[in-house]
Amino acid sequence: MVTHAHAHADADSRLARKIDPHSRLVRAWPLQGGISAQVTALEIRRPDGQTQKLILRRPGTQTLQHNPHAAAHEFRILRTVYAAGVAAQAPVLLDPSGDIFPDPYLVVEYVEGEPDFAPAGAGDRIRQMAAHVAKIHGINIREANLSFLPRQAQRLADVITRRPARLDASLDEARIRDILEAVWPLPPCHAPALLHGDFWPGNLLWRDGRPAAVIDWEDAEIGDPLADLAVTRLDLLWIYGRDAMQEFTNAYCDLAAPDCTHLPYWDLVAALRPASRLAEWAAGWPELGRPDITEQTMAAGHRWFVAQALAQIAASR
Repeated sequence: MVTHAHAHADADSRLARKIDPHSRLVRAWPLQGGISAQVTALEIRRPDGQTQKLILRRPGTQTLQHNPHAAAHEFRILRTVYAAGVAAQAPVLLDPSGDIFPDPYLVVEYVEGEPDFAPAGAGDRIRQMAAHVAKIHGINIREANLSFLPRQAQRLADVITRRPARLDASLDEARIRDILEAVWPLPPCHAPALLHGDFWPGNLLWRDGRPAAVIDWEDAEIGDPLADLAVTRLDLLWIYGRDAMQEFTNAYCDLAAPDCTHLPYWDLVAALRPASRLAEWAAGWPELGRPDITEQTMAAGHRWFVAQALAQIAASR
């Protein structure tokens, strides 16, 4: 009788041979991948005796229902950003054959590194983060042939024009929506760019004080770069404080020279993301070594973030 564990071990061994016919599997262990993908680390031994660590990413059922080509798209995004010099996991293998696993999967480089949420020394990290965001936004999307990516404008038209049945009064969701609905869609100020979609300190691995890899590209899309900027601004406010948020903004603007006329509106779009989910977002911080970040501190930061956006909008009028 073949057990579930044995079946997995056999599949991982076959995968090692697919990567290199002369390699063998040393070990495999699961990694946390959330609901978007099943993630397994592999260590294989090459014919010359050298070992190599890789990561197997198998998109989850929900991800495949939303996008049956998720593995291929992630592979193409990684190939593009890696070639552009963004710190990212090098793509190694894309396999849609169904020979080993029933659904398409990809294998990428295993990058040694960890997220860094410590407030101390955030300044240098902030500037390096800004440089990476600017580099991502500077990729020529036509030359990279990223036309398969979803368009932000279509997604946000749905997000902003369709109010949920229950609004989050604690985050003033109704007021935010009133303002955005009155101006949407915003007239474009920038050429469409590649957006990471969720660029925050938890999706950036560090090693020896340098960015080792930007990870989790499943929210990537084509849209206005100020959207990425606003998402990162709010997360940095929560994690490192107002000065770090502004330092990141200044560094990004120095590098990318965007037109920030509509940044307050994009801040409000970012402020919609945690609506009705703030408690869930806050729950994991003690495990990440930051018990000082709570639902209460995040709510207070959110109120300040929205207030500064509203003040800028009022001043511009």
